[in-house]
Amino acid sequence: MKVAIVTGAGRGIGRSIATALSKDGYSLVLNYRSNVTELEQFVSEIGADAILVKGDIRNFEDAEELVKSAVTHYGRLDLLVNNAGITKDTLLLRMSEDDFDTVTSTNLKGTFNCTKHAAKVMFKQRSGAIVNISSVVGITGNIGQSNYAASKAGVIGFTKAVARELAPRGVRVNAVAPGFIATQMTDVIHEDIKKATLSNIPMGKFGEAEDVANLVLFLASEKAKYITGQVVQVDGGMAM
Repeated sequence: MKVAIVTGAGRGIGRSIATALSKDGYSLVLNYRSNVTELEQFVSEIGADAILVKGDIRNFEDAEELVKSAVTHYGRLDLLVNNAGITKDTLLLRMSEDDFDTVTSTNLKGTFNCTKHAAKVMFKQRSGAIVNISSVVGITGNIGQSNYAASKAGVIGFTKAVARELAPRGVRVNAVAPGFIATQMTDVIHEDIKKATLSNIPMGKFGEAEDVANLVLFLASEKAKYITGQVVQVDGGMAM
């Protein structure tokens, strides 16, 4: 049995990751904050062996309970995918303190919270993998996304530091940095911005959520057993 926690699995990239892991034989532990119905329907659709755990990953104790639930129910934890993330885009001079704090507490502190508790389990097992979902924006920056860029750049630094700490115990930690991936989050972006973005992608097309999921699946597998501390971009050459 292989057991994976996936945060933010209700839609978009997280949904594709959870689907790919389920097909590969993983039992899933998925968290939700309030609306469980959508997640229950998703689990039913893909026929996953899964438990759903209510909690806010921004809360240290909720993240601890998420990991405890995985171990209590399945007896182990093989993979943590820190995917949950939000945006509150606006120019710096218009950005409120709450805009900055909400994004960084979800994207960066949430990653810390879940990793902190999962690492304890994996440390004792002397095995496990952690995959953090960052963004090319954390590498290149982007106008109107100083909060998001800061949080995703922080995830990259966090990944590298934790990879060094956990490697001696057989735990691998890597990050995936998606570029422009077509999801519900990007559907609301104005068409002019989409066209401008597309012109900067050498492959001439937007990515799909499955492209990210396939990489996560690889990084979680034995095929990647000698890979840790890396940031792999899935962006069609957008940020070379």
